[in-house]
Amino acid sequence: MALRHAVLAALLTGDGSGGSDGGGSDGDGGGEYSGYQLAKAFDIGVANFWHALPQQLYAELAKLEKEGLVAGRQVVQETRPNKRLFRVTEAGLAELAAFTTATSKPSFIRDDLMVKVQAADSVDTGPLIEQLEERASVAEAKTELFGKLLRKMRGGLDEEEFLRRGDRIGPYLTCLRGLALERENREWGLRVAAVLRARGPIRAER
Repeated sequence: MALRHAVLAALLTGDGSGGSDGGGSDGDGGGEYSGYQLAKAFDIGVANFWHALPQQLYAELAKLEKEGLVAGRQVVQETRPNKRLFRVTEAGLAELAAFTTATSKPSFIRDDLMVKVQAADSVDTGPLIEQLEERASVAEAKTELFGKLLRKMRGGLDEEEFLRRGDRIGPYLTCLRGLALERENREWGLRVAAVLRARGPIRAER
């Protein structure tokens, strides 16, 4: 997967308001996001399975617009700087459609904290325990964030009803995966920290 596909997918979650003047999407995919709004939406949702820095997103938006996969328009604001809004074009939707038909590769974990745990028998575990508990704390905060986001998406519907007939089911399903992942991160971090603390200081054999 390329970053472009993640950006296109994130743009499809735009609310279509287009800012203060209420511009729509003219029949193309989703609504509209400014670069700033895209970065915020990306951080909450897509970043859980495809990380990118804001400057990378801005650069990718420029590439996508040049290739005709997104369309941008200028919005004049009286009390704030003008901003540019982006939406997915029909060509962008076609790009996403082609992407979804391609075979997905198995996912792989690349996590420096797990490498540290792998070496726990030969290193001072004090700093490692602190990092594990910090990871668990961050995961707990993200769990709460996902819970709020999911409730906002559902509106007045309960989850099963929303899954049957709610709008924009894709972002909801990916947020469910993010919620499960962060719950697992919290449980794993706390358990490993407790195990290492119970075993006491490690004296590595030389």
